[in-house]
Amino acid sequence: MSNKTLLTLSKNMLYNVNIVDAMAVLSPVKTGAKIHLLYEITRTTHMNDLISRLETLKSERDAVVLAHYYVDGSVQDAADYVGDSYYLSTIAKNSPHQTILFCGVKFMAESAKILSPEKTVVMPDTMADCPMAHMVSPEYVNNIRESYSDLTVVCYINSTTEIKAVSDVCVTSSNAKKIISATSTKNILFIPDRNLGSYLQGFFPEKNFILPKGCCPVHSDLTTEDLLSIKQNDPETLVLTHPECEPEIVGLSDFVGSTSEIIDFPAHSKANNYIIYTEHGVAHILKQKYPDKTFLFPSPIPVCKDMKLITLEKAVRSLETMASPIEVPESLRKAAQQALIRMHELAG
Repeated sequence: MSNKTLLTLSKNMLYNVNIVDAMAVLSPVKTGAKIHLLYEITRTTHMNDLISRLETLKSERDAVVLAHYYVDGSVQDAADYVGDSYYLSTIAKNSPHQTILFCGVKFMAESAKILSPEKTVVMPDTMADCPMAHMVSPEYVNNIRESYSDLTVVCYINSTTEIKAVSDVCVTSSNAKKIISATSTKNILFIPDRNLGSYLQGFFPEKNFILPKGCCPVHSDLTTEDLLSIKQNDPETLVLTHPECEPEIVGLSDFVGSTSEIIDFPAHSKANNYIIYTEHGVAHILKQKYPDKTFLFPSPIPVCKDMKLITLEKAVRSLETMASPIEVPESLRKAAQQALIRMHELAG
């Protein structure tokens, strides 16, 4: 029996085999390969134990587990719902469960609490934050309001509760065009992401966009170098880009859309090769949905360190301890709630 056959056998047995049995099965395998396979067996057994424990805790806590596409693949696999910010916001708002375990960054969990104050919202790691969410201040927004009478403050959901509280409406990258088209004012203050705002501005030449200097560090650090090199060697490779990237990359892309739209695109495309200009966490579901297609990422690999703070171990621990639930002062929550509710109303 070949090492490759034994590798396949061992992986198929991961849910049922113990270490003693594994040693017997793998006895003909060379030492290096044996160590690797035993590691895989041990790791998978550990993950299965964590998932089993999570399922028990979900029942005990009346909990639902929500995970963003950018968190680790093992967390996505264990979640009840996986999606982008808008989808998860909708699920959180409508969930019948008393507890929400939000596997994402802090603004996402805060949005869930704002929309459902009666529910308990916990995070696997409360240090998982979004740098861009803090790149504008309420004072900045208020100063702009004083300068323009005909103004709508459009707030990307990737923002703090304090910013949502001084905004007119929230948007996500998937619904921003629809919501902005419903506004009647000439002036749009789009906060906090200058790149998404710049992209949207191209669809509304009749409006005056006021853009701050905020950006997503992960997306704004990406360059065109890999894109140009790969396209030169293989022009049939398609570039799928999130609009948080710099305008230069957006302009060279074959498709620009939200995280969910990027994930859906290959289903309707005949192309087999893609360059993905967004956070690497989407590779997990792309490989699951399209095993026969190839997905490349620019170098260095775009990784959100805050999203990667979310692990399956921490998810289990957060439901075990229920420590540090998300809290939002009621006066602030009510003010921020209006912008989020209007988003859901206008997005349909």
